[in-house]
Amino acid sequence: MAAVVKALNAKIRSNPVANYLCSTHFWGPASNFGIPIAAVLDTQKSPELISGQMTGALTIYAFTFMRYALAVTPRNYLLFGCHFVNAGAQLTQGYRYLDWHYWGGKEKAVQKALTAPVAAAAVAK
Repeated sequence: MAAVVKALNAKIRSNPVANYLCSTHFWGPASNFGIPIAAVLDTQKSPELISGQMTGALTIYAFTFMRYALAVTPRNYLLFGCHFVNAGAQLTQGYRYLDWHYWGGKEKAVQKALTAPVAAAAVAK
């Protein structure tokens, strides 16, 4: 049985594509892509739900592992891409957080909500 497993492993490792698909250089980033996908989907939600501390931590995490992906040998460009997308999404969330809490976004939303019924009534007449 061990000889069969050894022969199968040698067959897989002899093919560069199969070798890559069976490595942690592929499966690590592939499984990690859940984080940036969730972050991109979260950009469509209300900015009042954003945690500033978590967004800051995830931004630092993304930039740290972007650097790590290029520091390992061989360089892991899939991992770099995963964290590049995550960094972009987290920076977008950070901007939305700052806009909502510090740059008047909340007040603009309240003002828009107050004027919407007036505008709808004017259109109905």
